[in-house]
Formats: sequence, structure tokens, C-alpha cells
Amino acid sequence: MPAYDTARANMVENQVRPNKVTDDRVLKAMAAVPRERFVPEKFAGIAYVDEDIAVSEGRYLMEPMVLARLLQAAAITAGDVVLDIGCATGYSTAVLARLADTVVAVESEAGLAEAAIALMTELDADNTAVVTGELAEGYAKQAPYDVIVLEGAVEEVPRALSDQLVEGGRMVAVVTGANRVGRATLLRRLHGVLSSRVLFDASVPLLPGFGSERGFVFSPLVL
Repeated sequence: MPAYDTARANMVENQVRPNKVTDDRVLKAMAAVPRERFVPEKFAGIAYVDEDIAVSEGRYLMEPMVLARLLQAAAITAGDVVLDIGCATGYSTAVLARLADTVVAVESEAGLAEAAIALMTELDADNTAVVTGELAEGYAKQAPYDVIVLEGAVEEVPRALSDQLVEGGRMVAVVTGANRVGRATLLRRLHGVLSSRVLFDASVPLLPGFGSERGFVFSPLVL
């Protein structure tokens, strides 16, 4: 078995599965997507460590365990249309493509969006579309969505995003609030109102455009 395949299998079996991820579809999706392709070449050898990995200045791939638990909580079905906010180079989009019917990914940095588009083509993820735009605005043109996934921490969820959920739709995000304590959260739109439930504590980098980063202290993996 090639080294990356072994590392990927170890990630699933030793990092993801032991951390309360039991959804077989999520486990299989993460076991199938080559995470090393989505990080800078110098980081390929550490692509499967359980840390956030920098892909651009101030932008990261979310650590695998947190991403897996968020996706499990979102309960994505094969018929769902998903909005992926802050996809960076597209790793999360490629995983979501194996879980949902359609994935619309939004990325604010043009260079990252171009990389994501190229990788979706290479991996034959033809049920995805990557668009460039402000993350906090989502992509209303294709709304509503069954599921919205935020690929980083936010101080609060903007109304522009919650309004793009269908009735009964789910959103998963790490919400910090004003105190900057990250809590993975499941939000649901019911009767036009967004309710929320805290799932677990999580420390991931703040997504740009969702609030001031003043006072936020985080030490992701940067080599």
C-alpha cells in the first residue's frame, strides 16, 4: 500500500473513528479523498496529522477529526444540495461530493478557488461547483440548500447564510461568540427560525469576513 494510502487509512482508523465518528458514509468519504493533494507540496508528508494545515496566508484545511464530526452531525443524505463556505483548495468539497447530490463551494481567494476547481476536475467530482465570492454572503443564486458547512470558526452566523437554508435545513459551524471560545454547533431552520445545539468544543482558525480577529489566539500547524 502506498505511503499516502496508509496514512489516510490511519487517519480514519486512529483519529476519526475513535472520536465518536460512526457514520460509515463519512468514514468512507474521508478514506477515499487524497488529502495530500490539497495542501502545499512541502506539507504533503504531514497532510494526515490531526491539525489544521495552512494552505495560504490565514487560510487552513480544518483538522480531519473536527471536519468529520461536523459532517456527521449534518446528517447529509445522497439527495442533499450542500453549500460549502470557505472551501480553500477544496478538500472539504471533495469529501462532501461523496456524500451529497450537489455541492456548491464558495471561496473568497481567487487563487484558492482556481486550485479547488482544478482538483475537482482531476478527481472527477463533477457534482461540484466552486465560485469566488464573499464567504459571509454565501451563494444565494443557487439557494436554498439542505446543508451549509462552514470551514472555519465564526463569531456568529450571518442572516445572509441562514436565510439560504431550506425549511428543516442544517448548518454546521464552529461558533466562537464574543469570548472566542470555539464550540462546534448544529443549527436548524425550523418554521423560519434558526435553533442551535452545541456539539463539542473545537479550536479552529477564524474564517475571514465573519468578525474581528482582535484578541483571538490560535496556534495552527505552520511549518
